[in-house]
Amino acid sequence: MGLVYAEIELINGDDLAMVRRKLMDEDDVKRMTVSALVDTGSIMLCINENIQEQLQLPVVETRKAQMANGAIVEYEVVAPVELRFKNRRTSCQAIVLPGNAEVLLGAIPLEDMDVLIHPQRQELIVNPDHPYFAQMKIK
Repeated sequence: MGLVYAEIELINGDDLAMVRRKLMDEDDVKRMTVSALVDTGSIMLCINENIQEQLQLPVVETRKAQMANGAIVEYEVVAPVELRFKNRRTSCQAIVLPGNAEVLLGAIPLEDMDVLIHPQRQELIVNPDHPYFAQMKIK
């Protein structure tokens, strides 16, 4: 299977909270659509410094992360980021990678949105068992 990319919308979650409180107009919400590499080997959403700057996402902590090459590096974590894909959305934290690094869509936001990788079509899809909304499974 080759690389899978998905068009996702990233939104400043603090701006959305301000809109809900009627302290900001919907047109002023900072948002952007990006192409993200769907990376099940990554745990979190990873954005780059350029996206963080454009969306003005606040740093909430620094965290050490292990890269694919095994190196352990300290990165800033920003939040809240609202992520939207088709009829799904989730609010999450994002690791900020240097410069204009590729956006990675990791396992936690994928699971939370209840989306799947379709291996034959090599694309991200909404779970066909739950096409209209993500369901929580409670045991």
